[in-house]
Amino acid sequence: MAAADADATKAAPREIPAHDVEVFSPKAHRHALVIPVLNEGERIRGQLRNIAALRPRVDVVIADGGSTDGSVAADFLRQTGVRALLIKRGPGRLSAQLRMAYAWCLDEGYEGIVTVDGNGKDGLEAIDQFVARLEQGYDLIQGSRYLPGGASINTPLDRTLAGRWLHAPLVSWAAGYRYTDTTNGFRGYSARLLRDPRVAPFRAVFKDYNLLAYLSVRAPQLGYRCTEISVVRSYPASGATPTKINSWRGRWSMLGELLKTVRGDYTPKPDAVA
Repeated sequence: MAAADADATKAAPREIPAHDVEVFSPKAHRHALVIPVLNEGERIRGQLRNIAALRPRVDVVIADGGSTDGSVAADFLRQTGVRALLIKRGPGRLSAQLRMAYAWCLDEGYEGIVTVDGNGKDGLEAIDQFVARLEQGYDLIQGSRYLPGGASINTPLDRTLAGRWLHAPLVSWAAGYRYTDTTNGFRGYSARLLRDPRVAPFRAVFKDYNLLAYLSVRAPQLGYRCTEISVVRSYPASGATPTKINSWRGRWSMLGELLKTVRGDYTPKPDAVA
């Protein structure tokens, strides 16, 4: 069955973590910008001020993992034009936050979703380029710092090596599509891709960090239109690296999730999408 026929299939069940929602303004755009955060402090506040200044063609949705630092206080979000704040109360990390936010955006009728990390590393001027590719009919748009026109600034050596020579080759091999930057969280997805029961992204198995790699693999397998665009990703020149994965235990866990992804462990069984 081709990707274009996916809407005719039976809808897949959705498993969404418990969460709270606070909506600050009505829907204004066809696409949403989902920003996952967890105690990002001034990084997310500066990022939201920059987004407000750029005025991209998206409604901003914060997917909070349970921040306790006050960085996503409702008054500040209203001031910077954020449309909604979703606070995850159930279990899980990044993938659970994204399941929560993507499901809400689909329920709100958005035609596509752009995702960018909330730690201030990404060149926000690219947001409208993602929207433009979604409007052109692409279903998965991967931001790449390694394409001509992109930039990788102060990226730690271990991340460069793991991303370029392990993660991207494995994901590309499993997907049957060549990616250059599969660890970059700056991406776009069409609503039809996320609704497809053969993709079924709203499952509790996507709990920690596996959802992004899974979508990168599954979309090309099903014939969806995929592309990469050049982006800028900049790490601080000094001080701590903005990341939630600092321990070797966390890195080994991510490697295990990656191997399960390329092995097809997360692919829905045929009887689940019949």
